Amino acid sequence: MSQSFALAGVESNSPSPSCDCLAHRFGNAADRPDRTPCYVSDMTDAEWQVVRAVLPVPAWLEGRGGRPEGFCHRQMIDAVRYVVDNGVKWANLPTDFPPYRRVHAFARRWQVTGLLAELHDRLRDRVRQKEGRTVDPSAAIVDSQSLRAAANIPRSTSGWDGGKKVGGRKRHLAVDCLGLVLVVLVTAASVQDRDAAVPLLERLRKLYFSVRLVWADGGYAGRLVDWAAEKLQLTLDIVKRSDTTTGFVVLPRRWVVERTLSWLMRSRRLVRDVETLPAMHEAMVLWSMTMLMSGRLAGRRRGGFSRPEPRAR
Repeated sequence: MSQSFALAGVESNSPSPSCDCLAHRFGNAADRPDRTPCYVSDMTDAEWQVVRAVLPVPAWLEGRGGRPEGFCHRQMIDAVRYVVDNGVKWANLPTDFPPYRRVHAFARRWQVTGLLAELHDRLRDRVRQKEGRTVDPSAAIVDSQSLRAAANIPRSTSGWDGGKKVGGRKRHLAVDCLGLVLVVLVTAASVQDRDAAVPLLERLRKLYFSVRLVWADGGYAGRLVDWAAEKLQLTLDIVKRSDTTTGFVVLPRRWVVERTLSWLMRSRRLVRDVETLPAMHEAMVLWSMTMLMSGRLAGRRRGGFSRPEPRAR
C-alpha cells in the first residue's frame, strides 16, 4: 500500500502554486490555470482538505516509474465526481474540466491500480473513527440490487432477474454497521444472491479478517450458512420477515444496507448500469461513497454550494 500525501515526505524546490495537489506540487500541472468550483458535485475547500490528506501517492512520485501527471488532481477528481453525480457521458464533460479522454483514463487507472480503493478505505476509516468506532469492523450486512442495463452492456455480463423483473446487472454489497461499503461485486442480474455471496464473502474475509458476523435476508438462507461457518469461520445470521407481516416494515439490521442502496441511487450514474465492464461499475460505487464520506467528514450539507444572493435592482 502506498503512503498518503500527508506522509509522502517529499519536498519541491519549485514555487508554491495556488493549488496544493500532487500534480501541481511535483508534477507538470503547475503552469495550468486554476479552475473555479461551480458545480454541486465539486469539492468544497473543506472537502478538498479532507481528501488531500488521504490521497494515495502515485507510482511516479515514489520513484516506481510512470510519467508525472499533467492535470490537477483536484480538477480530475471533481470531473469524475461530476460524471458519477450527474450520469453524463464522459464525452459530455463541461469544457472547464480537463479533456474527457484524460479524465476517463485517470478514473480507469485509479480503478486498475487500486488507488481508488485505497482512497475509499482511508475515508471510511476516518468516518468510523469520527463515529467512535474502531477502524476494523466486526460485523457486516449483505444485500443486492438489480439494475436495468443500457444497450452497450455485453450479453455475457448481463441477465434477467425473474424475481424483480429486471434485465441487466446486479450489484452485491457488504457494508458495516454504519452503512459504509466494505465490498462490492457486480454480476449479471440472473445470478442468484446465494451464488454471488460466495465470492462476496470470500473477498470480505480476505480484506477484513476482523469480521465475524454477517446479517442477511432470507435469500441467503440454506447451505450458504453452513458453508460460511465451515470455510470462512463467519456466522451468517438470517434476518427473516415474519409471515404475518404486511406492508413495509423496517427489519433489524437489514435496513442499514437498504439505506446504503438508496444512497447509491442518488448518483445518477448508478441508477442504470451503463458501464461496459462490471469492474468499472464497482469503481463508480466507490466513487459515489467517497463523495458521501468526504462530505460527511467536512460537515457539508447535501445540496452543495450556497447560492449567491440576488443583486439589488
